[in-house]
Amino acid sequence: MTTPRFGVVTDGGLDVYPTLHGEVPVAPFAVNFGSTTYRMTEITREELYRELQTNPVHPTSAQPTPQDWMTAMQAPGTPEVLAVTTSAALSGSHNSADQARQLLEQGGPQVTLHDSGTISAAQAFQVHAAVTAAQRGLSLAEAREWLRAVHAETELYFTIETLEYLRRGGRIGRVQAAVGGLLNLKPVVTVDKAAGTYTNAARARSYRGAIQALTEQVTRRFGEGTPLRVGLLYGDHPEDADTALTQLAARHPIVWSDRTGVNPVLSVHVGPRALGLAAAPGAWPWDR
Repeated sequence: MTTPRFGVVTDGGLDVYPTLHGEVPVAPFAVNFGSTTYRMTEITREELYRELQTNPVHPTSAQPTPQDWMTAMQAPGTPEVLAVTTSAALSGSHNSADQARQLLEQGGPQVTLHDSGTISAAQAFQVHAAVTAAQRGLSLAEAREWLRAVHAETELYFTIETLEYLRRGGRIGRVQAAVGGLLNLKPVVTVDKAAGTYTNAARARSYRGAIQALTEQVTRRFGEGTPLRVGLLYGDHPEDADTALTQLAARHPIVWSDRTGVNPVLSVHVGPRALGLAAAPGAWPWDR
């Protein structure tokens, strides 16, 4: 194997897929229930769901600290490090990473920050691109070109059974405006490519209808019959991912798919039952 010219690190905003390169050093987010704090690695999804349903205190999420980022950035042991962050418009993680980068300027690795402009499954696609580029001996600059190409062609959508958790956490924003304040409607949310923020793409009157609307949104974006790569996300109902994949497979050849549970920090905002996916057309850009 070619010796990598740089290391890759990221933050806990991504969801890791077994069949993608995602096992890189991570600056973890944390979940706070009042005065009790759990780092992302200290609480399982199942434990979090129990807390969400039984704890009268609604949790908040906390971005990685500069020290968290410094630890991650030093872990690869390479002279250069590419740090892929959650969208700066969605989290303060990018700012923490920049503080860590500055602290490491004397005597640490040379760190380049890359704002993914997204989160979750779509962020995982970019981390996969970065690690693949590193393994092939590409330069850090060439790797960033791959990340930009992946970002340009990848769409992230999610829907949730209830807006209650977004409401509690003060994260509804444009989503709430888009559904006209009618909290009984189920939104299909995407990440705006230019702004890197959540925006509403569709809505439905039932959760099952929202899953259908989500997969139809994918087809409208890429065109029926277009081969797709699909990274699926689920909350406490894995069968929701199966439903979505079945719907997509009826309209598209699926060239790659995998699924994973929504990580605990993101679950704070979407609640126990949620479905998300990242979709992109055809093979990876470097395999075409």
